[in-house]
Amino acid sequence: MAIEKSVSGGNGSRGKAPTGRGNSGAGAVLLLLVLLSTLLPGCGLVFDAVELVYPLTRDEVTTICANGQIRVGISVEPFRPFVFPAVYTDEGVRVTGLDVELIREVAGALTAHCGGQQPIVPTLHLTRFRDLFIGLNEGHLDLFVSSFSGNVPGGSPAGLWSSSPYFHNGGIGAMTRSPDIAEKVRTRLRSQSGQTDTLAAMKHSLSGLTVAVQNRRTAHLYAEANLRDSRLLVCDSLPAAVETTEPHIDVILTDYPILQYVTTRVWPDWHLLVRPDGSPLILTRESFSIVTGEEKRRLQWFLNNWLHRLEETGRLAQMRTRWLDEDYAPTRRATEEGLAFEVSKVPDHYDQGQCRLAGKR
Repeated sequence: MAIEKSVSGGNGSRGKAPTGRGNSGAGAVLLLLVLLSTLLPGCGLVFDAVELVYPLTRDEVTTICANGQIRVGISVEPFRPFVFPAVYTDEGVRVTGLDVELIREVAGALTAHCGGQQPIVPTLHLTRFRDLFIGLNEGHLDLFVSSFSGNVPGGSPAGLWSSSPYFHNGGIGAMTRSPDIAEKVRTRLRSQSGQTDTLAAMKHSLSGLTVAVQNRRTAHLYAEANLRDSRLLVCDSLPAAVETTEPHIDVILTDYPILQYVTTRVWPDWHLLVRPDGSPLILTRESFSIVTGEEKRRLQWFLNNWLHRLEETGRLAQMRTRWLDEDYAPTRRATEEGLAFEVSKVPDHYDQGQCRLAGKR
């Protein structure tokens, strides 16, 4: 039968039985199949026996289609307007934001790709940002979306892959609530106006200041590598940095779009640092990507092709405008369109952690 031919010829020996000590396991399997073929009538049963011995492997996209769900990691720390704090609604606990809308779009695209017979449901796993990498490497997640920069040195541990960007105009910005600190930084930058090395100017402007960053985020990696003359405070979240009173924080560094949002709508007593000409102080540029496992090639191609299509049709630009520029009530959006997550995670969501001095660098 055809199945017997494919089994016996699968080792490239033109139908000869495998020989040698290295093929003893395969020989035993072949003998078992021959015995089964004499006992079980019909090709179909022999094929079933082959599946029992060698289960047919499925790629990750096919598995998502079969399971009807995609397991998505998202940072438990609020990172407005990309991820907002959880909201209690009549339908349960919901979370919303640009990254959350992106997850909804991914699930919708996968539903269509899988044939549309059943919706692909995004199952949210909210955890600390630093633990997203662990969850992905250990196979608990299919991907994560958390304003992650795919073009930062040291940002992606081995074994992970970053998609094409879904947000292009990111970068590390800075905020302070002290007018004296803001003026000190501007004065230092003014003295460096002829300096062509931007990094040197940034180092000089923040030298001697206490700088707070969020653990493992881009600003943390940047400060560890470049701001050797600053006193570095590592915080579990941006709210933890804002609420810390001891030690006193001079400057908080994080992604500029987040700072632009929170200084306008959440913490009005904090102000963006600017250059002498009034333009925003941005230390480096970055783009945000979706992250998945390095070996998940089918899912990677799906995500890149889909993101290209969203960019091409203007849908991504519409989403960015909707969350960064429009006036809206986050709680209402969470009620109307937010995604659910496990309610047991809510206490962790509101525990924003603490800040601690970084070790010697």
